[in-house]
Amino acid sequence: MPSSSPRHADLSPPRVGLFCTCLVDMIRPSIGFAAAKLLEDAGCDVDVPAQTCCGQPAFNSGDRATARALAEQVIAAFENFDYVVAPSGSCAGMIKAHYPELFAGEPDWASRVDRFCAKVHELVSFLVDVRGVTRVEAAYDGTVTYHDSCSGLRELGVKDQPRALLASVEGLTLSEMADADTCCGFGGTFCVKYPDVSNAIVEKKAANIAASGADTLLAGDLGCLMNMAGKLQRQGRPVVARHVAEVLAGMGDAPALGEPAAEKTP
Repeated sequence: MPSSSPRHADLSPPRVGLFCTCLVDMIRPSIGFAAAKLLEDAGCDVDVPAQTCCGQPAFNSGDRATARALAEQVIAAFENFDYVVAPSGSCAGMIKAHYPELFAGEPDWASRVDRFCAKVHELVSFLVDVRGVTRVEAAYDGTVTYHDSCSGLRELGVKDQPRALLASVEGLTLSEMADADTCCGFGGTFCVKYPDVSNAIVEKKAANIAASGADTLLAGDLGCLMNMAGKLQRQGRPVVARHVAEVLAGMGDAPALGEPAAEKTP
């Protein structure tokens, strides 16, 4: 049963379009299932329409024409929902902060894009700020540290919301790392364009994670998690990585990022 306290429980369930993101779809679909569970627990009617990339890689590479074409597809797929929610501050930030730039100077599009962007939210921010969720019924036996992803923090103001919900997870202890709100070095195409700088940044981040004493690293963006988990594994550090949605949804017992799946019993 719902482990939350929806602010609008007396109203008809809002129709939420879950924007899964490319990385979640291709690399770790369990994050999408966790996000759907959290949204349904919060009283939402969740659907996952056919979808494409949000356009961020093209946008960051200067290919505005491709980014704009992808933005049109995203808007068409999701604009009839009451809300659009993504388990990623990066993708949600791309839509809310940069779609208006892609359609600037086009009066026929401006109001449509503005209405659409107003519906878009990062997952945990939506649960806390829109649905009024104050706690979850989940358990996780371990000490975790939380990384603030750049887009979620700086474009969407996601910082206190995940920590508030993590405080309600039974058995979980949060140990903050130094500079939790600094970049991990991933930055989408940044790690491709500037690999040496990116590597230096994630080395510092890995040292801060280890110094926190946590056995689990959590974050709200899979790209950041893949970057940091890779560095931690290559350094042989005993820290596993999970998306915050998996822990909040009570799915924290599945193999962590990069761990092999358990063998099935014949």
